[in-house]
Amino acid sequence: MAHNILVIEDDADIANLLAFHIKAAGYGCTVTRDGKAGVRLAHSERPSLILLDLMLPGMSGLEVCKTLKSAPETDHIPIIMLTARGEEVDRVLGFELGAEDYVVKPFSPRELMLRIKNVLRRRTLHAGAPQRWERGGLVADFEAHILYVDGEDVHLTRTEFALLAELVHREGKALSREHLLSTVWGYEFEGYSRTVDTHVRRLRRKMGPYADLIETVRGIGYRLQRAKEEA
Repeated sequence: MAHNILVIEDDADIANLLAFHIKAAGYGCTVTRDGKAGVRLAHSERPSLILLDLMLPGMSGLEVCKTLKSAPETDHIPIIMLTARGEEVDRVLGFELGAEDYVVKPFSPRELMLRIKNVLRRRTLHAGAPQRWERGGLVADFEAHILYVDGEDVHLTRTEFALLAELVHREGKALSREHLLSTVWGYEFEGYSRTVDTHVRRLRRKMGPYADLIETVRGIGYRLQRAKEEA
């Protein structure tokens, strides 16, 4: 079944442009120009991906993102934010709220479609990665897409799970931000290393008392602490 993409964009010209390219790529497309309507459509249609403008009347894109990512029914839906505001603080805030990607207007339709395709084909499981991983009070079931922290079910976004899976798959190895951008996000763009930092920070926060298992490697990136061998 073809993927369906929900576009929440109040500019009619941009919305029409997005719909044209999305349909040309073979995807279904639903368009709304209102944030509250977008939230309702996300719940009723359960789209494969959401393109979300930040500057919306009534309910802002950040509010829409926060609402969808706080609901178990929609928190798994990847969101790509579209905005004319390209300041770093805006990008970081978007990622903090759970967005998978961030595109600044004016944008290249070709690049945007590449990002959409990369997000849609992103897989949680990596070749050779375990389907289940345990460390202390952490239990990750990558097949079921569930992380337990001391027995409590913690909601991770699709990207957070992919990030954790890559760290687990290469346990003990220092992974550069560029490597993580390429394997988890599926692209390499200069200046987007903060994307990795923001998602690692969110993942650590959700890991609670086990946050220190993800170590920062100065000048390189991150490493999942290797399990200590039993004496």
